[in-house]
Amino acid sequence: MTNTRRQVLRLAQLALGLQVLLVVSGAAVRVTGSGLGCPTWPRCTGGSLASTAALGGHGAIEFGNRLLAVGMELVGIALVVAVVRARGPRSWRRLALVQAMVVPLQAVVGGLLVLSGLNPYVLILHFLASFPLIVAAAALVQRVHENDASREPLARAELRWLTRGLVGTSALVLAAGTLVTGTGPHAGDPKVARLPFSPRDVTQLHADLVYLLVGLTIATAVAARALAAPPAVRRGAATLVGLITLQAALGYWQYFYGVPPALVVLHVLGAALVLTVAARTHLATTGPLGGPPQRRSAPPSPVHVAGTATAR
Repeated sequence: MTNTRRQVLRLAQLALGLQVLLVVSGAAVRVTGSGLGCPTWPRCTGGSLASTAALGGHGAIEFGNRLLAVGMELVGIALVVAVVRARGPRSWRRLALVQAMVVPLQAVVGGLLVLSGLNPYVLILHFLASFPLIVAAAALVQRVHENDASREPLARAELRWLTRGLVGTSALVLAAGTLVTGTGPHAGDPKVARLPFSPRDVTQLHADLVYLLVGLTIATAVAARALAAPPAVRRGAATLVGLITLQAALGYWQYFYGVPPALVVLHVLGAALVLTVAARTHLATTGPLGGPPQRRSAPPSPVHVAGTATAR
């Protein structure tokens, strides 16, 4: 691996880590009631940093979240420059541009969120905007690590469809989770209105989608082993089984114990990790064009299909 490509890989990994950290930081802002800790945007106050410090803990938490977004944008710009210097393929440039161009749009949504007094619908949009960035960063890490420009299937079509289902269902679970949070006690500020839905109904919707995700994950894990999928796909499916089990435990714990703030932050972290692993698992079903043939999933052996009839 050349130095320039190694630099792109490190920046892509940093971008992915910062995206997950920003999601967790946003959850911390919400559960601590710091959503309006900074009364203005983009600066925390109209004055100096000293006046920001005078706002206390809520202002520090909210301002820290904003500084993290600034850091993400700087990494995104550095990533674009590094990809250009490495003469990376067009797919690398597109994925790097996502980091550099979507983060400012997300910041604008964050400004609208503050100016709207933490409107719950804007809050949902602000939260969900992080996840396409996570998927794009995960894809870039994968492509740079494998040094590919064009890709070809490494797994059978049935398995690729299952992994697509994992990514799509994970996104639906996230969206339903925002409705649960939007009707729950953690609004980012005690004065903020809640969504006009039944907490019980949206919680049941979220749980139903989780059951679907569990079924798809188990089906993917079984199919990956039965179809001799690439090791990365089998590892990804097994990791998802563990993550979703932990997420389910955290979800039930929150439900029965009054949604403790620390558990909310852990649950949000788990959601970001689930989507990241689901995306990486799907990406592992394809690989660089002309890659090692042993990485491809093998078709079923005729002996397994026809049994003793083929042994004659």
